[in-house]
Amino acid sequence: MNHLKPTSANSCPLTPLTFLERAATVYGDCTSIVYNNTTFTWAHTHRRCLQVASSLAGAGIRRGDVVSVLAYNVPAMYELQFAVPMSGAVLNNLNTRLDARTVSVMLRHSESKMLFVDAHLSALGREAVSRLPPGTPRPVLVIIRDFEAAESESLPVLTVESRMNEVEYLLSYEDMVKKGNSDFQWVRPINEWDPITLNYTSGTTSSPKGVVHSHRAIFIVTIDSLMDWSVPKNPVYLWTLPMFHSNGWSFTWGIAAVGGTNICLHKFNADDVFSALHRHKVTHMCGAPVVLNMIANSPTAKPLKYPVHFLTGGAPPPAAVVLRTEALGFTVSHGYGMTEVAGVVVSCAWKEKWNRLPVMDRASLKARQGVRTLALTEVNVLDPNSGVEVKRDGLTQGEIVLKGPCLMLGYLKDPRATAMCMKDNGWLYTGDVGVIHPDGYLEIKDRSKDVIITGGENVSSVEVESVLYLNPVVHEAAVVARQDNFWGETPCAFVSLIGKANSEDIIRFCRERLPHYMVPKTVVFMEELPKTATGKIKKFWLRDMAKKLSPPKERSKI
Repeated sequence: MNHLKPTSANSCPLTPLTFLERAATVYGDCTSIVYNNTTFTWAHTHRRCLQVASSLAGAGIRRGDVVSVLAYNVPAMYELQFAVPMSGAVLNNLNTRLDARTVSVMLRHSESKMLFVDAHLSALGREAVSRLPPGTPRPVLVIIRDFEAAESESLPVLTVESRMNEVEYLLSYEDMVKKGNSDFQWVRPINEWDPITLNYTSGTTSSPKGVVHSHRAIFIVTIDSLMDWSVPKNPVYLWTLPMFHSNGWSFTWGIAAVGGTNICLHKFNADDVFSALHRHKVTHMCGAPVVLNMIANSPTAKPLKYPVHFLTGGAPPPAAVVLRTEALGFTVSHGYGMTEVAGVVVSCAWKEKWNRLPVMDRASLKARQGVRTLALTEVNVLDPNSGVEVKRDGLTQGEIVLKGPCLMLGYLKDPRATAMCMKDNGWLYTGDVGVIHPDGYLEIKDRSKDVIITGGENVSSVEVESVLYLNPVVHEAAVVARQDNFWGETPCAFVSLIGKANSEDIIRFCRERLPHYMVPKTVVFMEELPKTATGKIKKFWLRDMAKKLSPPKERSKI
């Protein structure tokens, strides 16, 4: 068989962009997007994406150029996940909660040629562009307006080549749709390893890095995520997860693959979520544990009339929060991924026998990250010193490592960081601390920088937080290290409440459920804990705050 070789017929580059073409054929008359009073079909969405891609090419965007997007979960944001790479460009989604300085740094680092910006974020986008150093080419600004506003005005089409360093040019997104060619022959990747996305890490533990993914990796992780979550054809998907968060964990492309309906929300709160769930008969949604918590603790929360599948990830969900959410009728699934893998690559694959366990035991099992998905080649936990796999006892901790076809190409312009993350031994080192249980299921214990060392004992902040969430008056909780002259470090808890409690109440509650060395010695109450754009609590910010607290008057006692 050695004479059989790959040919042009059987080695076409894999790309998720083909999902949209198929959706237009198979689901052309099915609803693709619902946003306020606007509804599109998959035929509409396919045509609009081609028109925007055509306008991008006409404006001078070429293969490999970076095009940035700063927008909420609106139809244009969804369309751009296809339209930008269909022009040959690399898509760069930006956090909507970042400040202008950080956005400007990312625009400069990526050498972005064009910036699509939501009209509600135009001040942020313009300030970010204005902060670019003199002589740096400015990206062309494209304003995404609400459909009603877009109907009333038209802006001139200007080319990338016409940019001047100190002049701001504006285009209108809907104008680009209207003037684009719906018969545009979209730019296919030459090689499936060609880059398709550039996403900056959230920077919870360090400076953001530009993660570059290939068409091949995105194709694989998208198909894999649909299979692992058992997403059927024609789901109704509610966008509570920001699309800029790793391209919606690949479901921006995945919902097209299964001909689903995207329910877009510009911004949302718990009332908006419950209203959309009932009005549109939503079947699926994703979000970080903070969204689960928001839903579970909403004063207007009511039991659902039918189950809604909720995939959570981004941080370990406390078992108590999973339990409260499922009590409302949600079916919670837990997955693990990171920007470097573009989606969920470890999931808590559920076993039928677990359904016979007590509810709290079931919730604790669902809080584990689980086992690798089909597309991930291998996941393991290695001892940080020896590099050897840790004991599968659910107790011995090490660093979580991954390998597989859905891993990033690397960090943009940062070979040193790439080499530190993707080492010569073939593993991607995640920076997450975890254990492997005897049944082979993985559980995250902490970020490596979040482990608290008190009196020589390692304290998992995640374990302490899980206990805090058991308290019915606790709304949000985060635990970080606070310096202590005697113990070195002690746990410091930052808490927001939905009831009444003082520091002594919180400490007493923990003392009854934890070894004494793990009990927070300091409790700081806040109205709301600070979060990144992806919903993760800013522990680096809380650590800085803990350093500024007044020193204890006497030695801590355990």
